[in-house]
Amino acid sequence: MAQRGLASHGPRARHLYVHLPFCAHRCGYCDFVTLVGRSVQHGGYVEALLAELELERGQLAETIETVFVGGGTPTFTEPRALARLLQALPGARETTVEANPETVSSALAFLLRKNGVTRVSLGAQSFRPHLLAVLERRAQPDDVRRAVYALRGVGFDNVSLDLIYGIPGQSAADLERDLDEALALEPEHLSCYELEAKPGTRFTHRYAADLACQADAMEAYFERIVARLTAVGYRWYETANFCSVGDRAGGRDLRAQHNLAYWRGRDYVGLGIGAVSTLGTTRYRNTSRLTAYLAALANNRRPPREVEALDAETSARERLMLGLRLDEPVAVDAGDDSIDREALARLERLCLAAREERPGGEWLKLTTRGRFVGGGVTAELVR
Repeated sequence: MAQRGLASHGPRARHLYVHLPFCAHRCGYCDFVTLVGRSVQHGGYVEALLAELELERGQLAETIETVFVGGGTPTFTEPRALARLLQALPGARETTVEANPETVSSALAFLLRKNGVTRVSLGAQSFRPHLLAVLERRAQPDDVRRAVYALRGVGFDNVSLDLIYGIPGQSAADLERDLDEALALEPEHLSCYELEAKPGTRFTHRYAADLACQADAMEAYFERIVARLTAVGYRWYETANFCSVGDRAGGRDLRAQHNLAYWRGRDYVGLGIGAVSTLGTTRYRNTSRLTAYLAALANNRRPPREVEALDAETSARERLMLGLRLDEPVAVDAGDDSIDREALARLERLCLAAREERPGGEWLKLTTRGRFVGGGVTAELVR
């Protein structure tokens, strides 16, 4: 369906996602909506983004809580175009920009800081050169360190590092070294993702056998990560995410607030090619075709998009599946048909899930043991 947006009298989102798809090159395992190079189109794409923002103003609340600029590699975007975008975005309590380490110079760090960015998420992925080669990453370990130093140098005090585990050829010693190197940089936040090689990518084609061999080690690697990071004071607040707490956090809540909104089932607006928005009972996804996107917005029309109506059952199921990724309980409606009650009773007996009664209803969470096998537990629990 093309050009039609959502009625502005419906729910109004407090969370905004902006997609900058440009990258220097495409990593083999990546299946995001990305475009290689195209520097001459960066400025025009940003203008289209800002045109789409104006068309969707009615979907946004007057006060925005979070903005997340993702990609692609947002910091690969031509600097003047990136500054233009950041200056035009609504102010928020948390504004995050994703960055690849090799793109972060002192000048780029200053540009981000000057234009309202409060948080930077660096895609380190690994500190082991042979694993970076497998992932086809251009940044080397020293690039990560230089990027962190550049961000600290202009005053950033909320830096996140992404790590990947389960890389073909990765040993337990490699994982420990990655954690050592990451912790030495004292990030406020760490995201540790199991490598997910999507069908159809050249990475999966090339490393299918290695990925199958590595699969047996994943649970042990995951447990090692959780044990190591929690032992040094990070909060394991979401399946793959950890944040500083206590004195190191300086009294701040350093959870990724934008992603937390997703996990809590909040409404959000997405701008750019391939971007998704969810508002109330409607979800839509913009076209991933740059030409169609630019043409529509040049004529002050919304881009072509797929629209999906969300029924109550689907919404309840998604809210539960996402909420159970967190270390906090999720509210459960008394008549919620998305929960298999027999499975829940069994999971409670196995000490994998726990219920508690609170004023106003029932709440549910996975136990620590349950969180280690969260996918399997959730699959049993959710109809």
